[in-house]
This record gives sequence, C-alpha cells and structure tokens, in this order.
Amino acid sequence: MLHRSGFVNIIGNPNVGKSTIMNALVGERLSIITSKMQTTRHRIKGIVNGEDFQIVYSDTPGILKPNYKLQETMMRFVDTALIDADIILYVTDIVEDPAKNSDYIEKIKKSNVPVIVLINKIDLSNQESVIKLYNYWAGIFPGSTIFPISATEKFNLTPVFDRIVELLPENPPFFPKDELTDRSERFFMQEIIREKILLNYQKEIPYSSEVEVEEFKEENDLIRIRAIIFVERDSQKGIIIGKGGAMLKKVGTMARQEAEEFFNKKIFLELYVKIAKEWREKDSSLRKFGYFADEA
Repeated sequence: MLHRSGFVNIIGNPNVGKSTIMNALVGERLSIITSKMQTTRHRIKGIVNGEDFQIVYSDTPGILKPNYKLQETMMRFVDTALIDADIILYVTDIVEDPAKNSDYIEKIKKSNVPVIVLINKIDLSNQESVIKLYNYWAGIFPGSTIFPISATEKFNLTPVFDRIVELLPENPPFFPKDELTDRSERFFMQEIIREKILLNYQKEIPYSSEVEVEEFKEENDLIRIRAIIFVERDSQKGIIIGKGGAMLKKVGTMARQEAEEFFNKKIFLELYVKIAKEWREKDSSLRKFGYFADEA
C-alpha cells in the first residue's frame, strides 16, 4: 500500500491563530494559547496518523524582528521549519496587515515548498472582506490553495486536511504510529505553567519568565512535580509571588487543574521562584531552556 508522510510546518505572524490551528488539526491541546504575542517560543510537533499516511505538524513562533537573543533563537526555529518542510501552512487572518513581514513571505516563496494559505478568524469578518483577502493572497502565492477558516469554530478544516494528504510525498512513517508528539511530559508541564503566567501577569513579566520542571515523578495515580519559575530581577520575583504568596498560589492552582486534565492523573505541584539575571541574553541559559534549534 502506498504510504505518505511529511512535515507540515505552520508559519505566520504573531497572534494569527497558529497554535489554535495546530491543536485543531492534531485533535489535542499541545500548544498553549493566549492573546499575548510570543506565546509560542519553541517549535512543537504534533503527529496525526492514518493507515496510509502520517502528518507531522509543527507549530512555530510568530515571525518577528529579534530584539534580544531569545527572540533570535525563536526565529531560528522558524527558519528551520522553512528548510525541512514538505508543506507550509502559511497562516494569516482578517485583522493583520497582509504586507507585514513581507520580506519573510519572499523567503517562503523562494523555498519552492508547496504552500497552503489559511485565512483565519473569518467568523469575525464579512464575505466581502474575506473575498478581497482571498484574491490578495492568490496574487501573493500563485497556484497555492487558499482556505478561509475559523480555527476556534473548527470551520472549513476538513478540506485543509484533505489537501494536506493530497500533497504529502510518498514516504514511510517518520515516527512510531502511536506517537502524538516528539516532546516530553516535562516540556508540556512547563508550557502549562508558562501559559498561566502569560494569563495572570502584565507588561514585561511573562516575557522575562521561564519555567523548568526539576522533578517529575509518576506514581500509581499521582504525579509529583517540582517546578522553578525563573525571572530576571528581584522586583519581578516579588510580583510573581504576590502579596502573601497569593499570585503564585493562583498560578499553581490553575496549572495543577489543567495538568490533571492533560495527564489524566492527580497532580501534586510545588512551585518556586528564582532569579536568573539576563537569561534571555545568555547562550548558557538559552541552551539550558532548550532554545537552540539543533537541540529542540
């Protein structure tokens, strides 16, 4: 039987819904989602298997012009996704300026990889505006398939899946057929905690924070987890903890509840806060937190 396999890499500007699309196509909540920019920092793979196909989706950070080393490594994840893609899902939406980061669109065009354009969030628009954007993107990516979709409403995603399967090259599976992702349980726990930080703190705090799971011990019906939230300054540590530890407790409770649903086990979670000065600018810290593409 003919078997198709390939890497389908999701690329686009921040906040267009790449992570929501990834989760909807995979059928699992692998990527964290918030309304803040730079929510996705890593390249996260989700694997969908059928009898005669395997789709390896990759969610990537939003395209940006880097201001510090962390953002440089985030863009390396995007660049790597451009290089090893069999199919590119380029995600835009009805809100963003279509010409934003047009230089990167040129890089995508020069890659000669088949492109599927997804115009997301059409539930927030009208038919006239959607048709106008459809025609615009048909001019930018001639010959590419374009789908107006709503990831949150799961509208028009079946034709996207069908087109992906059509474009997949003939290959054996790249991963065992029972695998859902290439990431560890520790990684997903770190992402769950980081999502709660993004949701509960403002300004620079979420972007100066990183999470490391130091201990992840599975027992019969319980997982014991000890995690460290790293920040860059003393003042940020105080904000993370909050008066009488209230904010840290809130983040811990929210993370524990979601982790119990994700892992389908009871969770005992201990959270601590430490300072790692200027970690976003240090290669040693970025390597420790997994921000080098060759180690992702």
